[in-house]
Amino acid sequence: MESLAFIQWCLDHLNYWTITLLMTIESSFIPFPSEIVVPPAAYKAASGELNIILVVVFATIGANIGALINYGIAYFVGRPIIYKFANSRIGHMCLIDEAAVMKAEKYFDAHGKISTFIGRLVHAVRQLISIPAGLARMKLSPFLLYTTLGAGLWNIILAIIGYSLASVVPQDQLMEKVAQYSSELSY
Repeated sequence: MESLAFIQWCLDHLNYWTITLLMTIESSFIPFPSEIVVPPAAYKAASGELNIILVVVFATIGANIGALINYGIAYFVGRPIIYKFANSRIGHMCLIDEAAVMKAEKYFDAHGKISTFIGRLVHAVRQLISIPAGLARMKLSPFLLYTTLGAGLWNIILAIIGYSLASVVPQDQLMEKVAQYSSELSY
């Protein structure tokens, strides 16, 4: 299982900069689950290798950078190019299609600016909610505020899970447990 090898790599190499980089990728249009970045970092924090507060801070900074990438692209290139990309082969490789963008845009239209907060907590909307905010030309300061709050809350939840896991699963048994419960972890 490829994700197990990546989780092991994370445990071996995670630091605040790799957390930021991986979370930037996660929050951009590239499909990458935050669930395989923050919990392993928090697990390391439980052993004293990292600071749990800094894990959340750097994960949130990375999420903001990725969200700003999506927001900026949508803001400056506009709806026709976003939808053209969503319908392209590269868009599909990034797990983006017209229906996903439309879903995120409808969600944004229905809930307004607060959707940038709520959307950060909703699976399959999390990475894309910045696109309709950019298309709607939402002001940058409320966009960053709501994105920071939503991403921060999500990262706190993931960090609690990872930190708590350290008290019940010794590191030498971690990969075995991840393999055993990998489908549940993804949910």
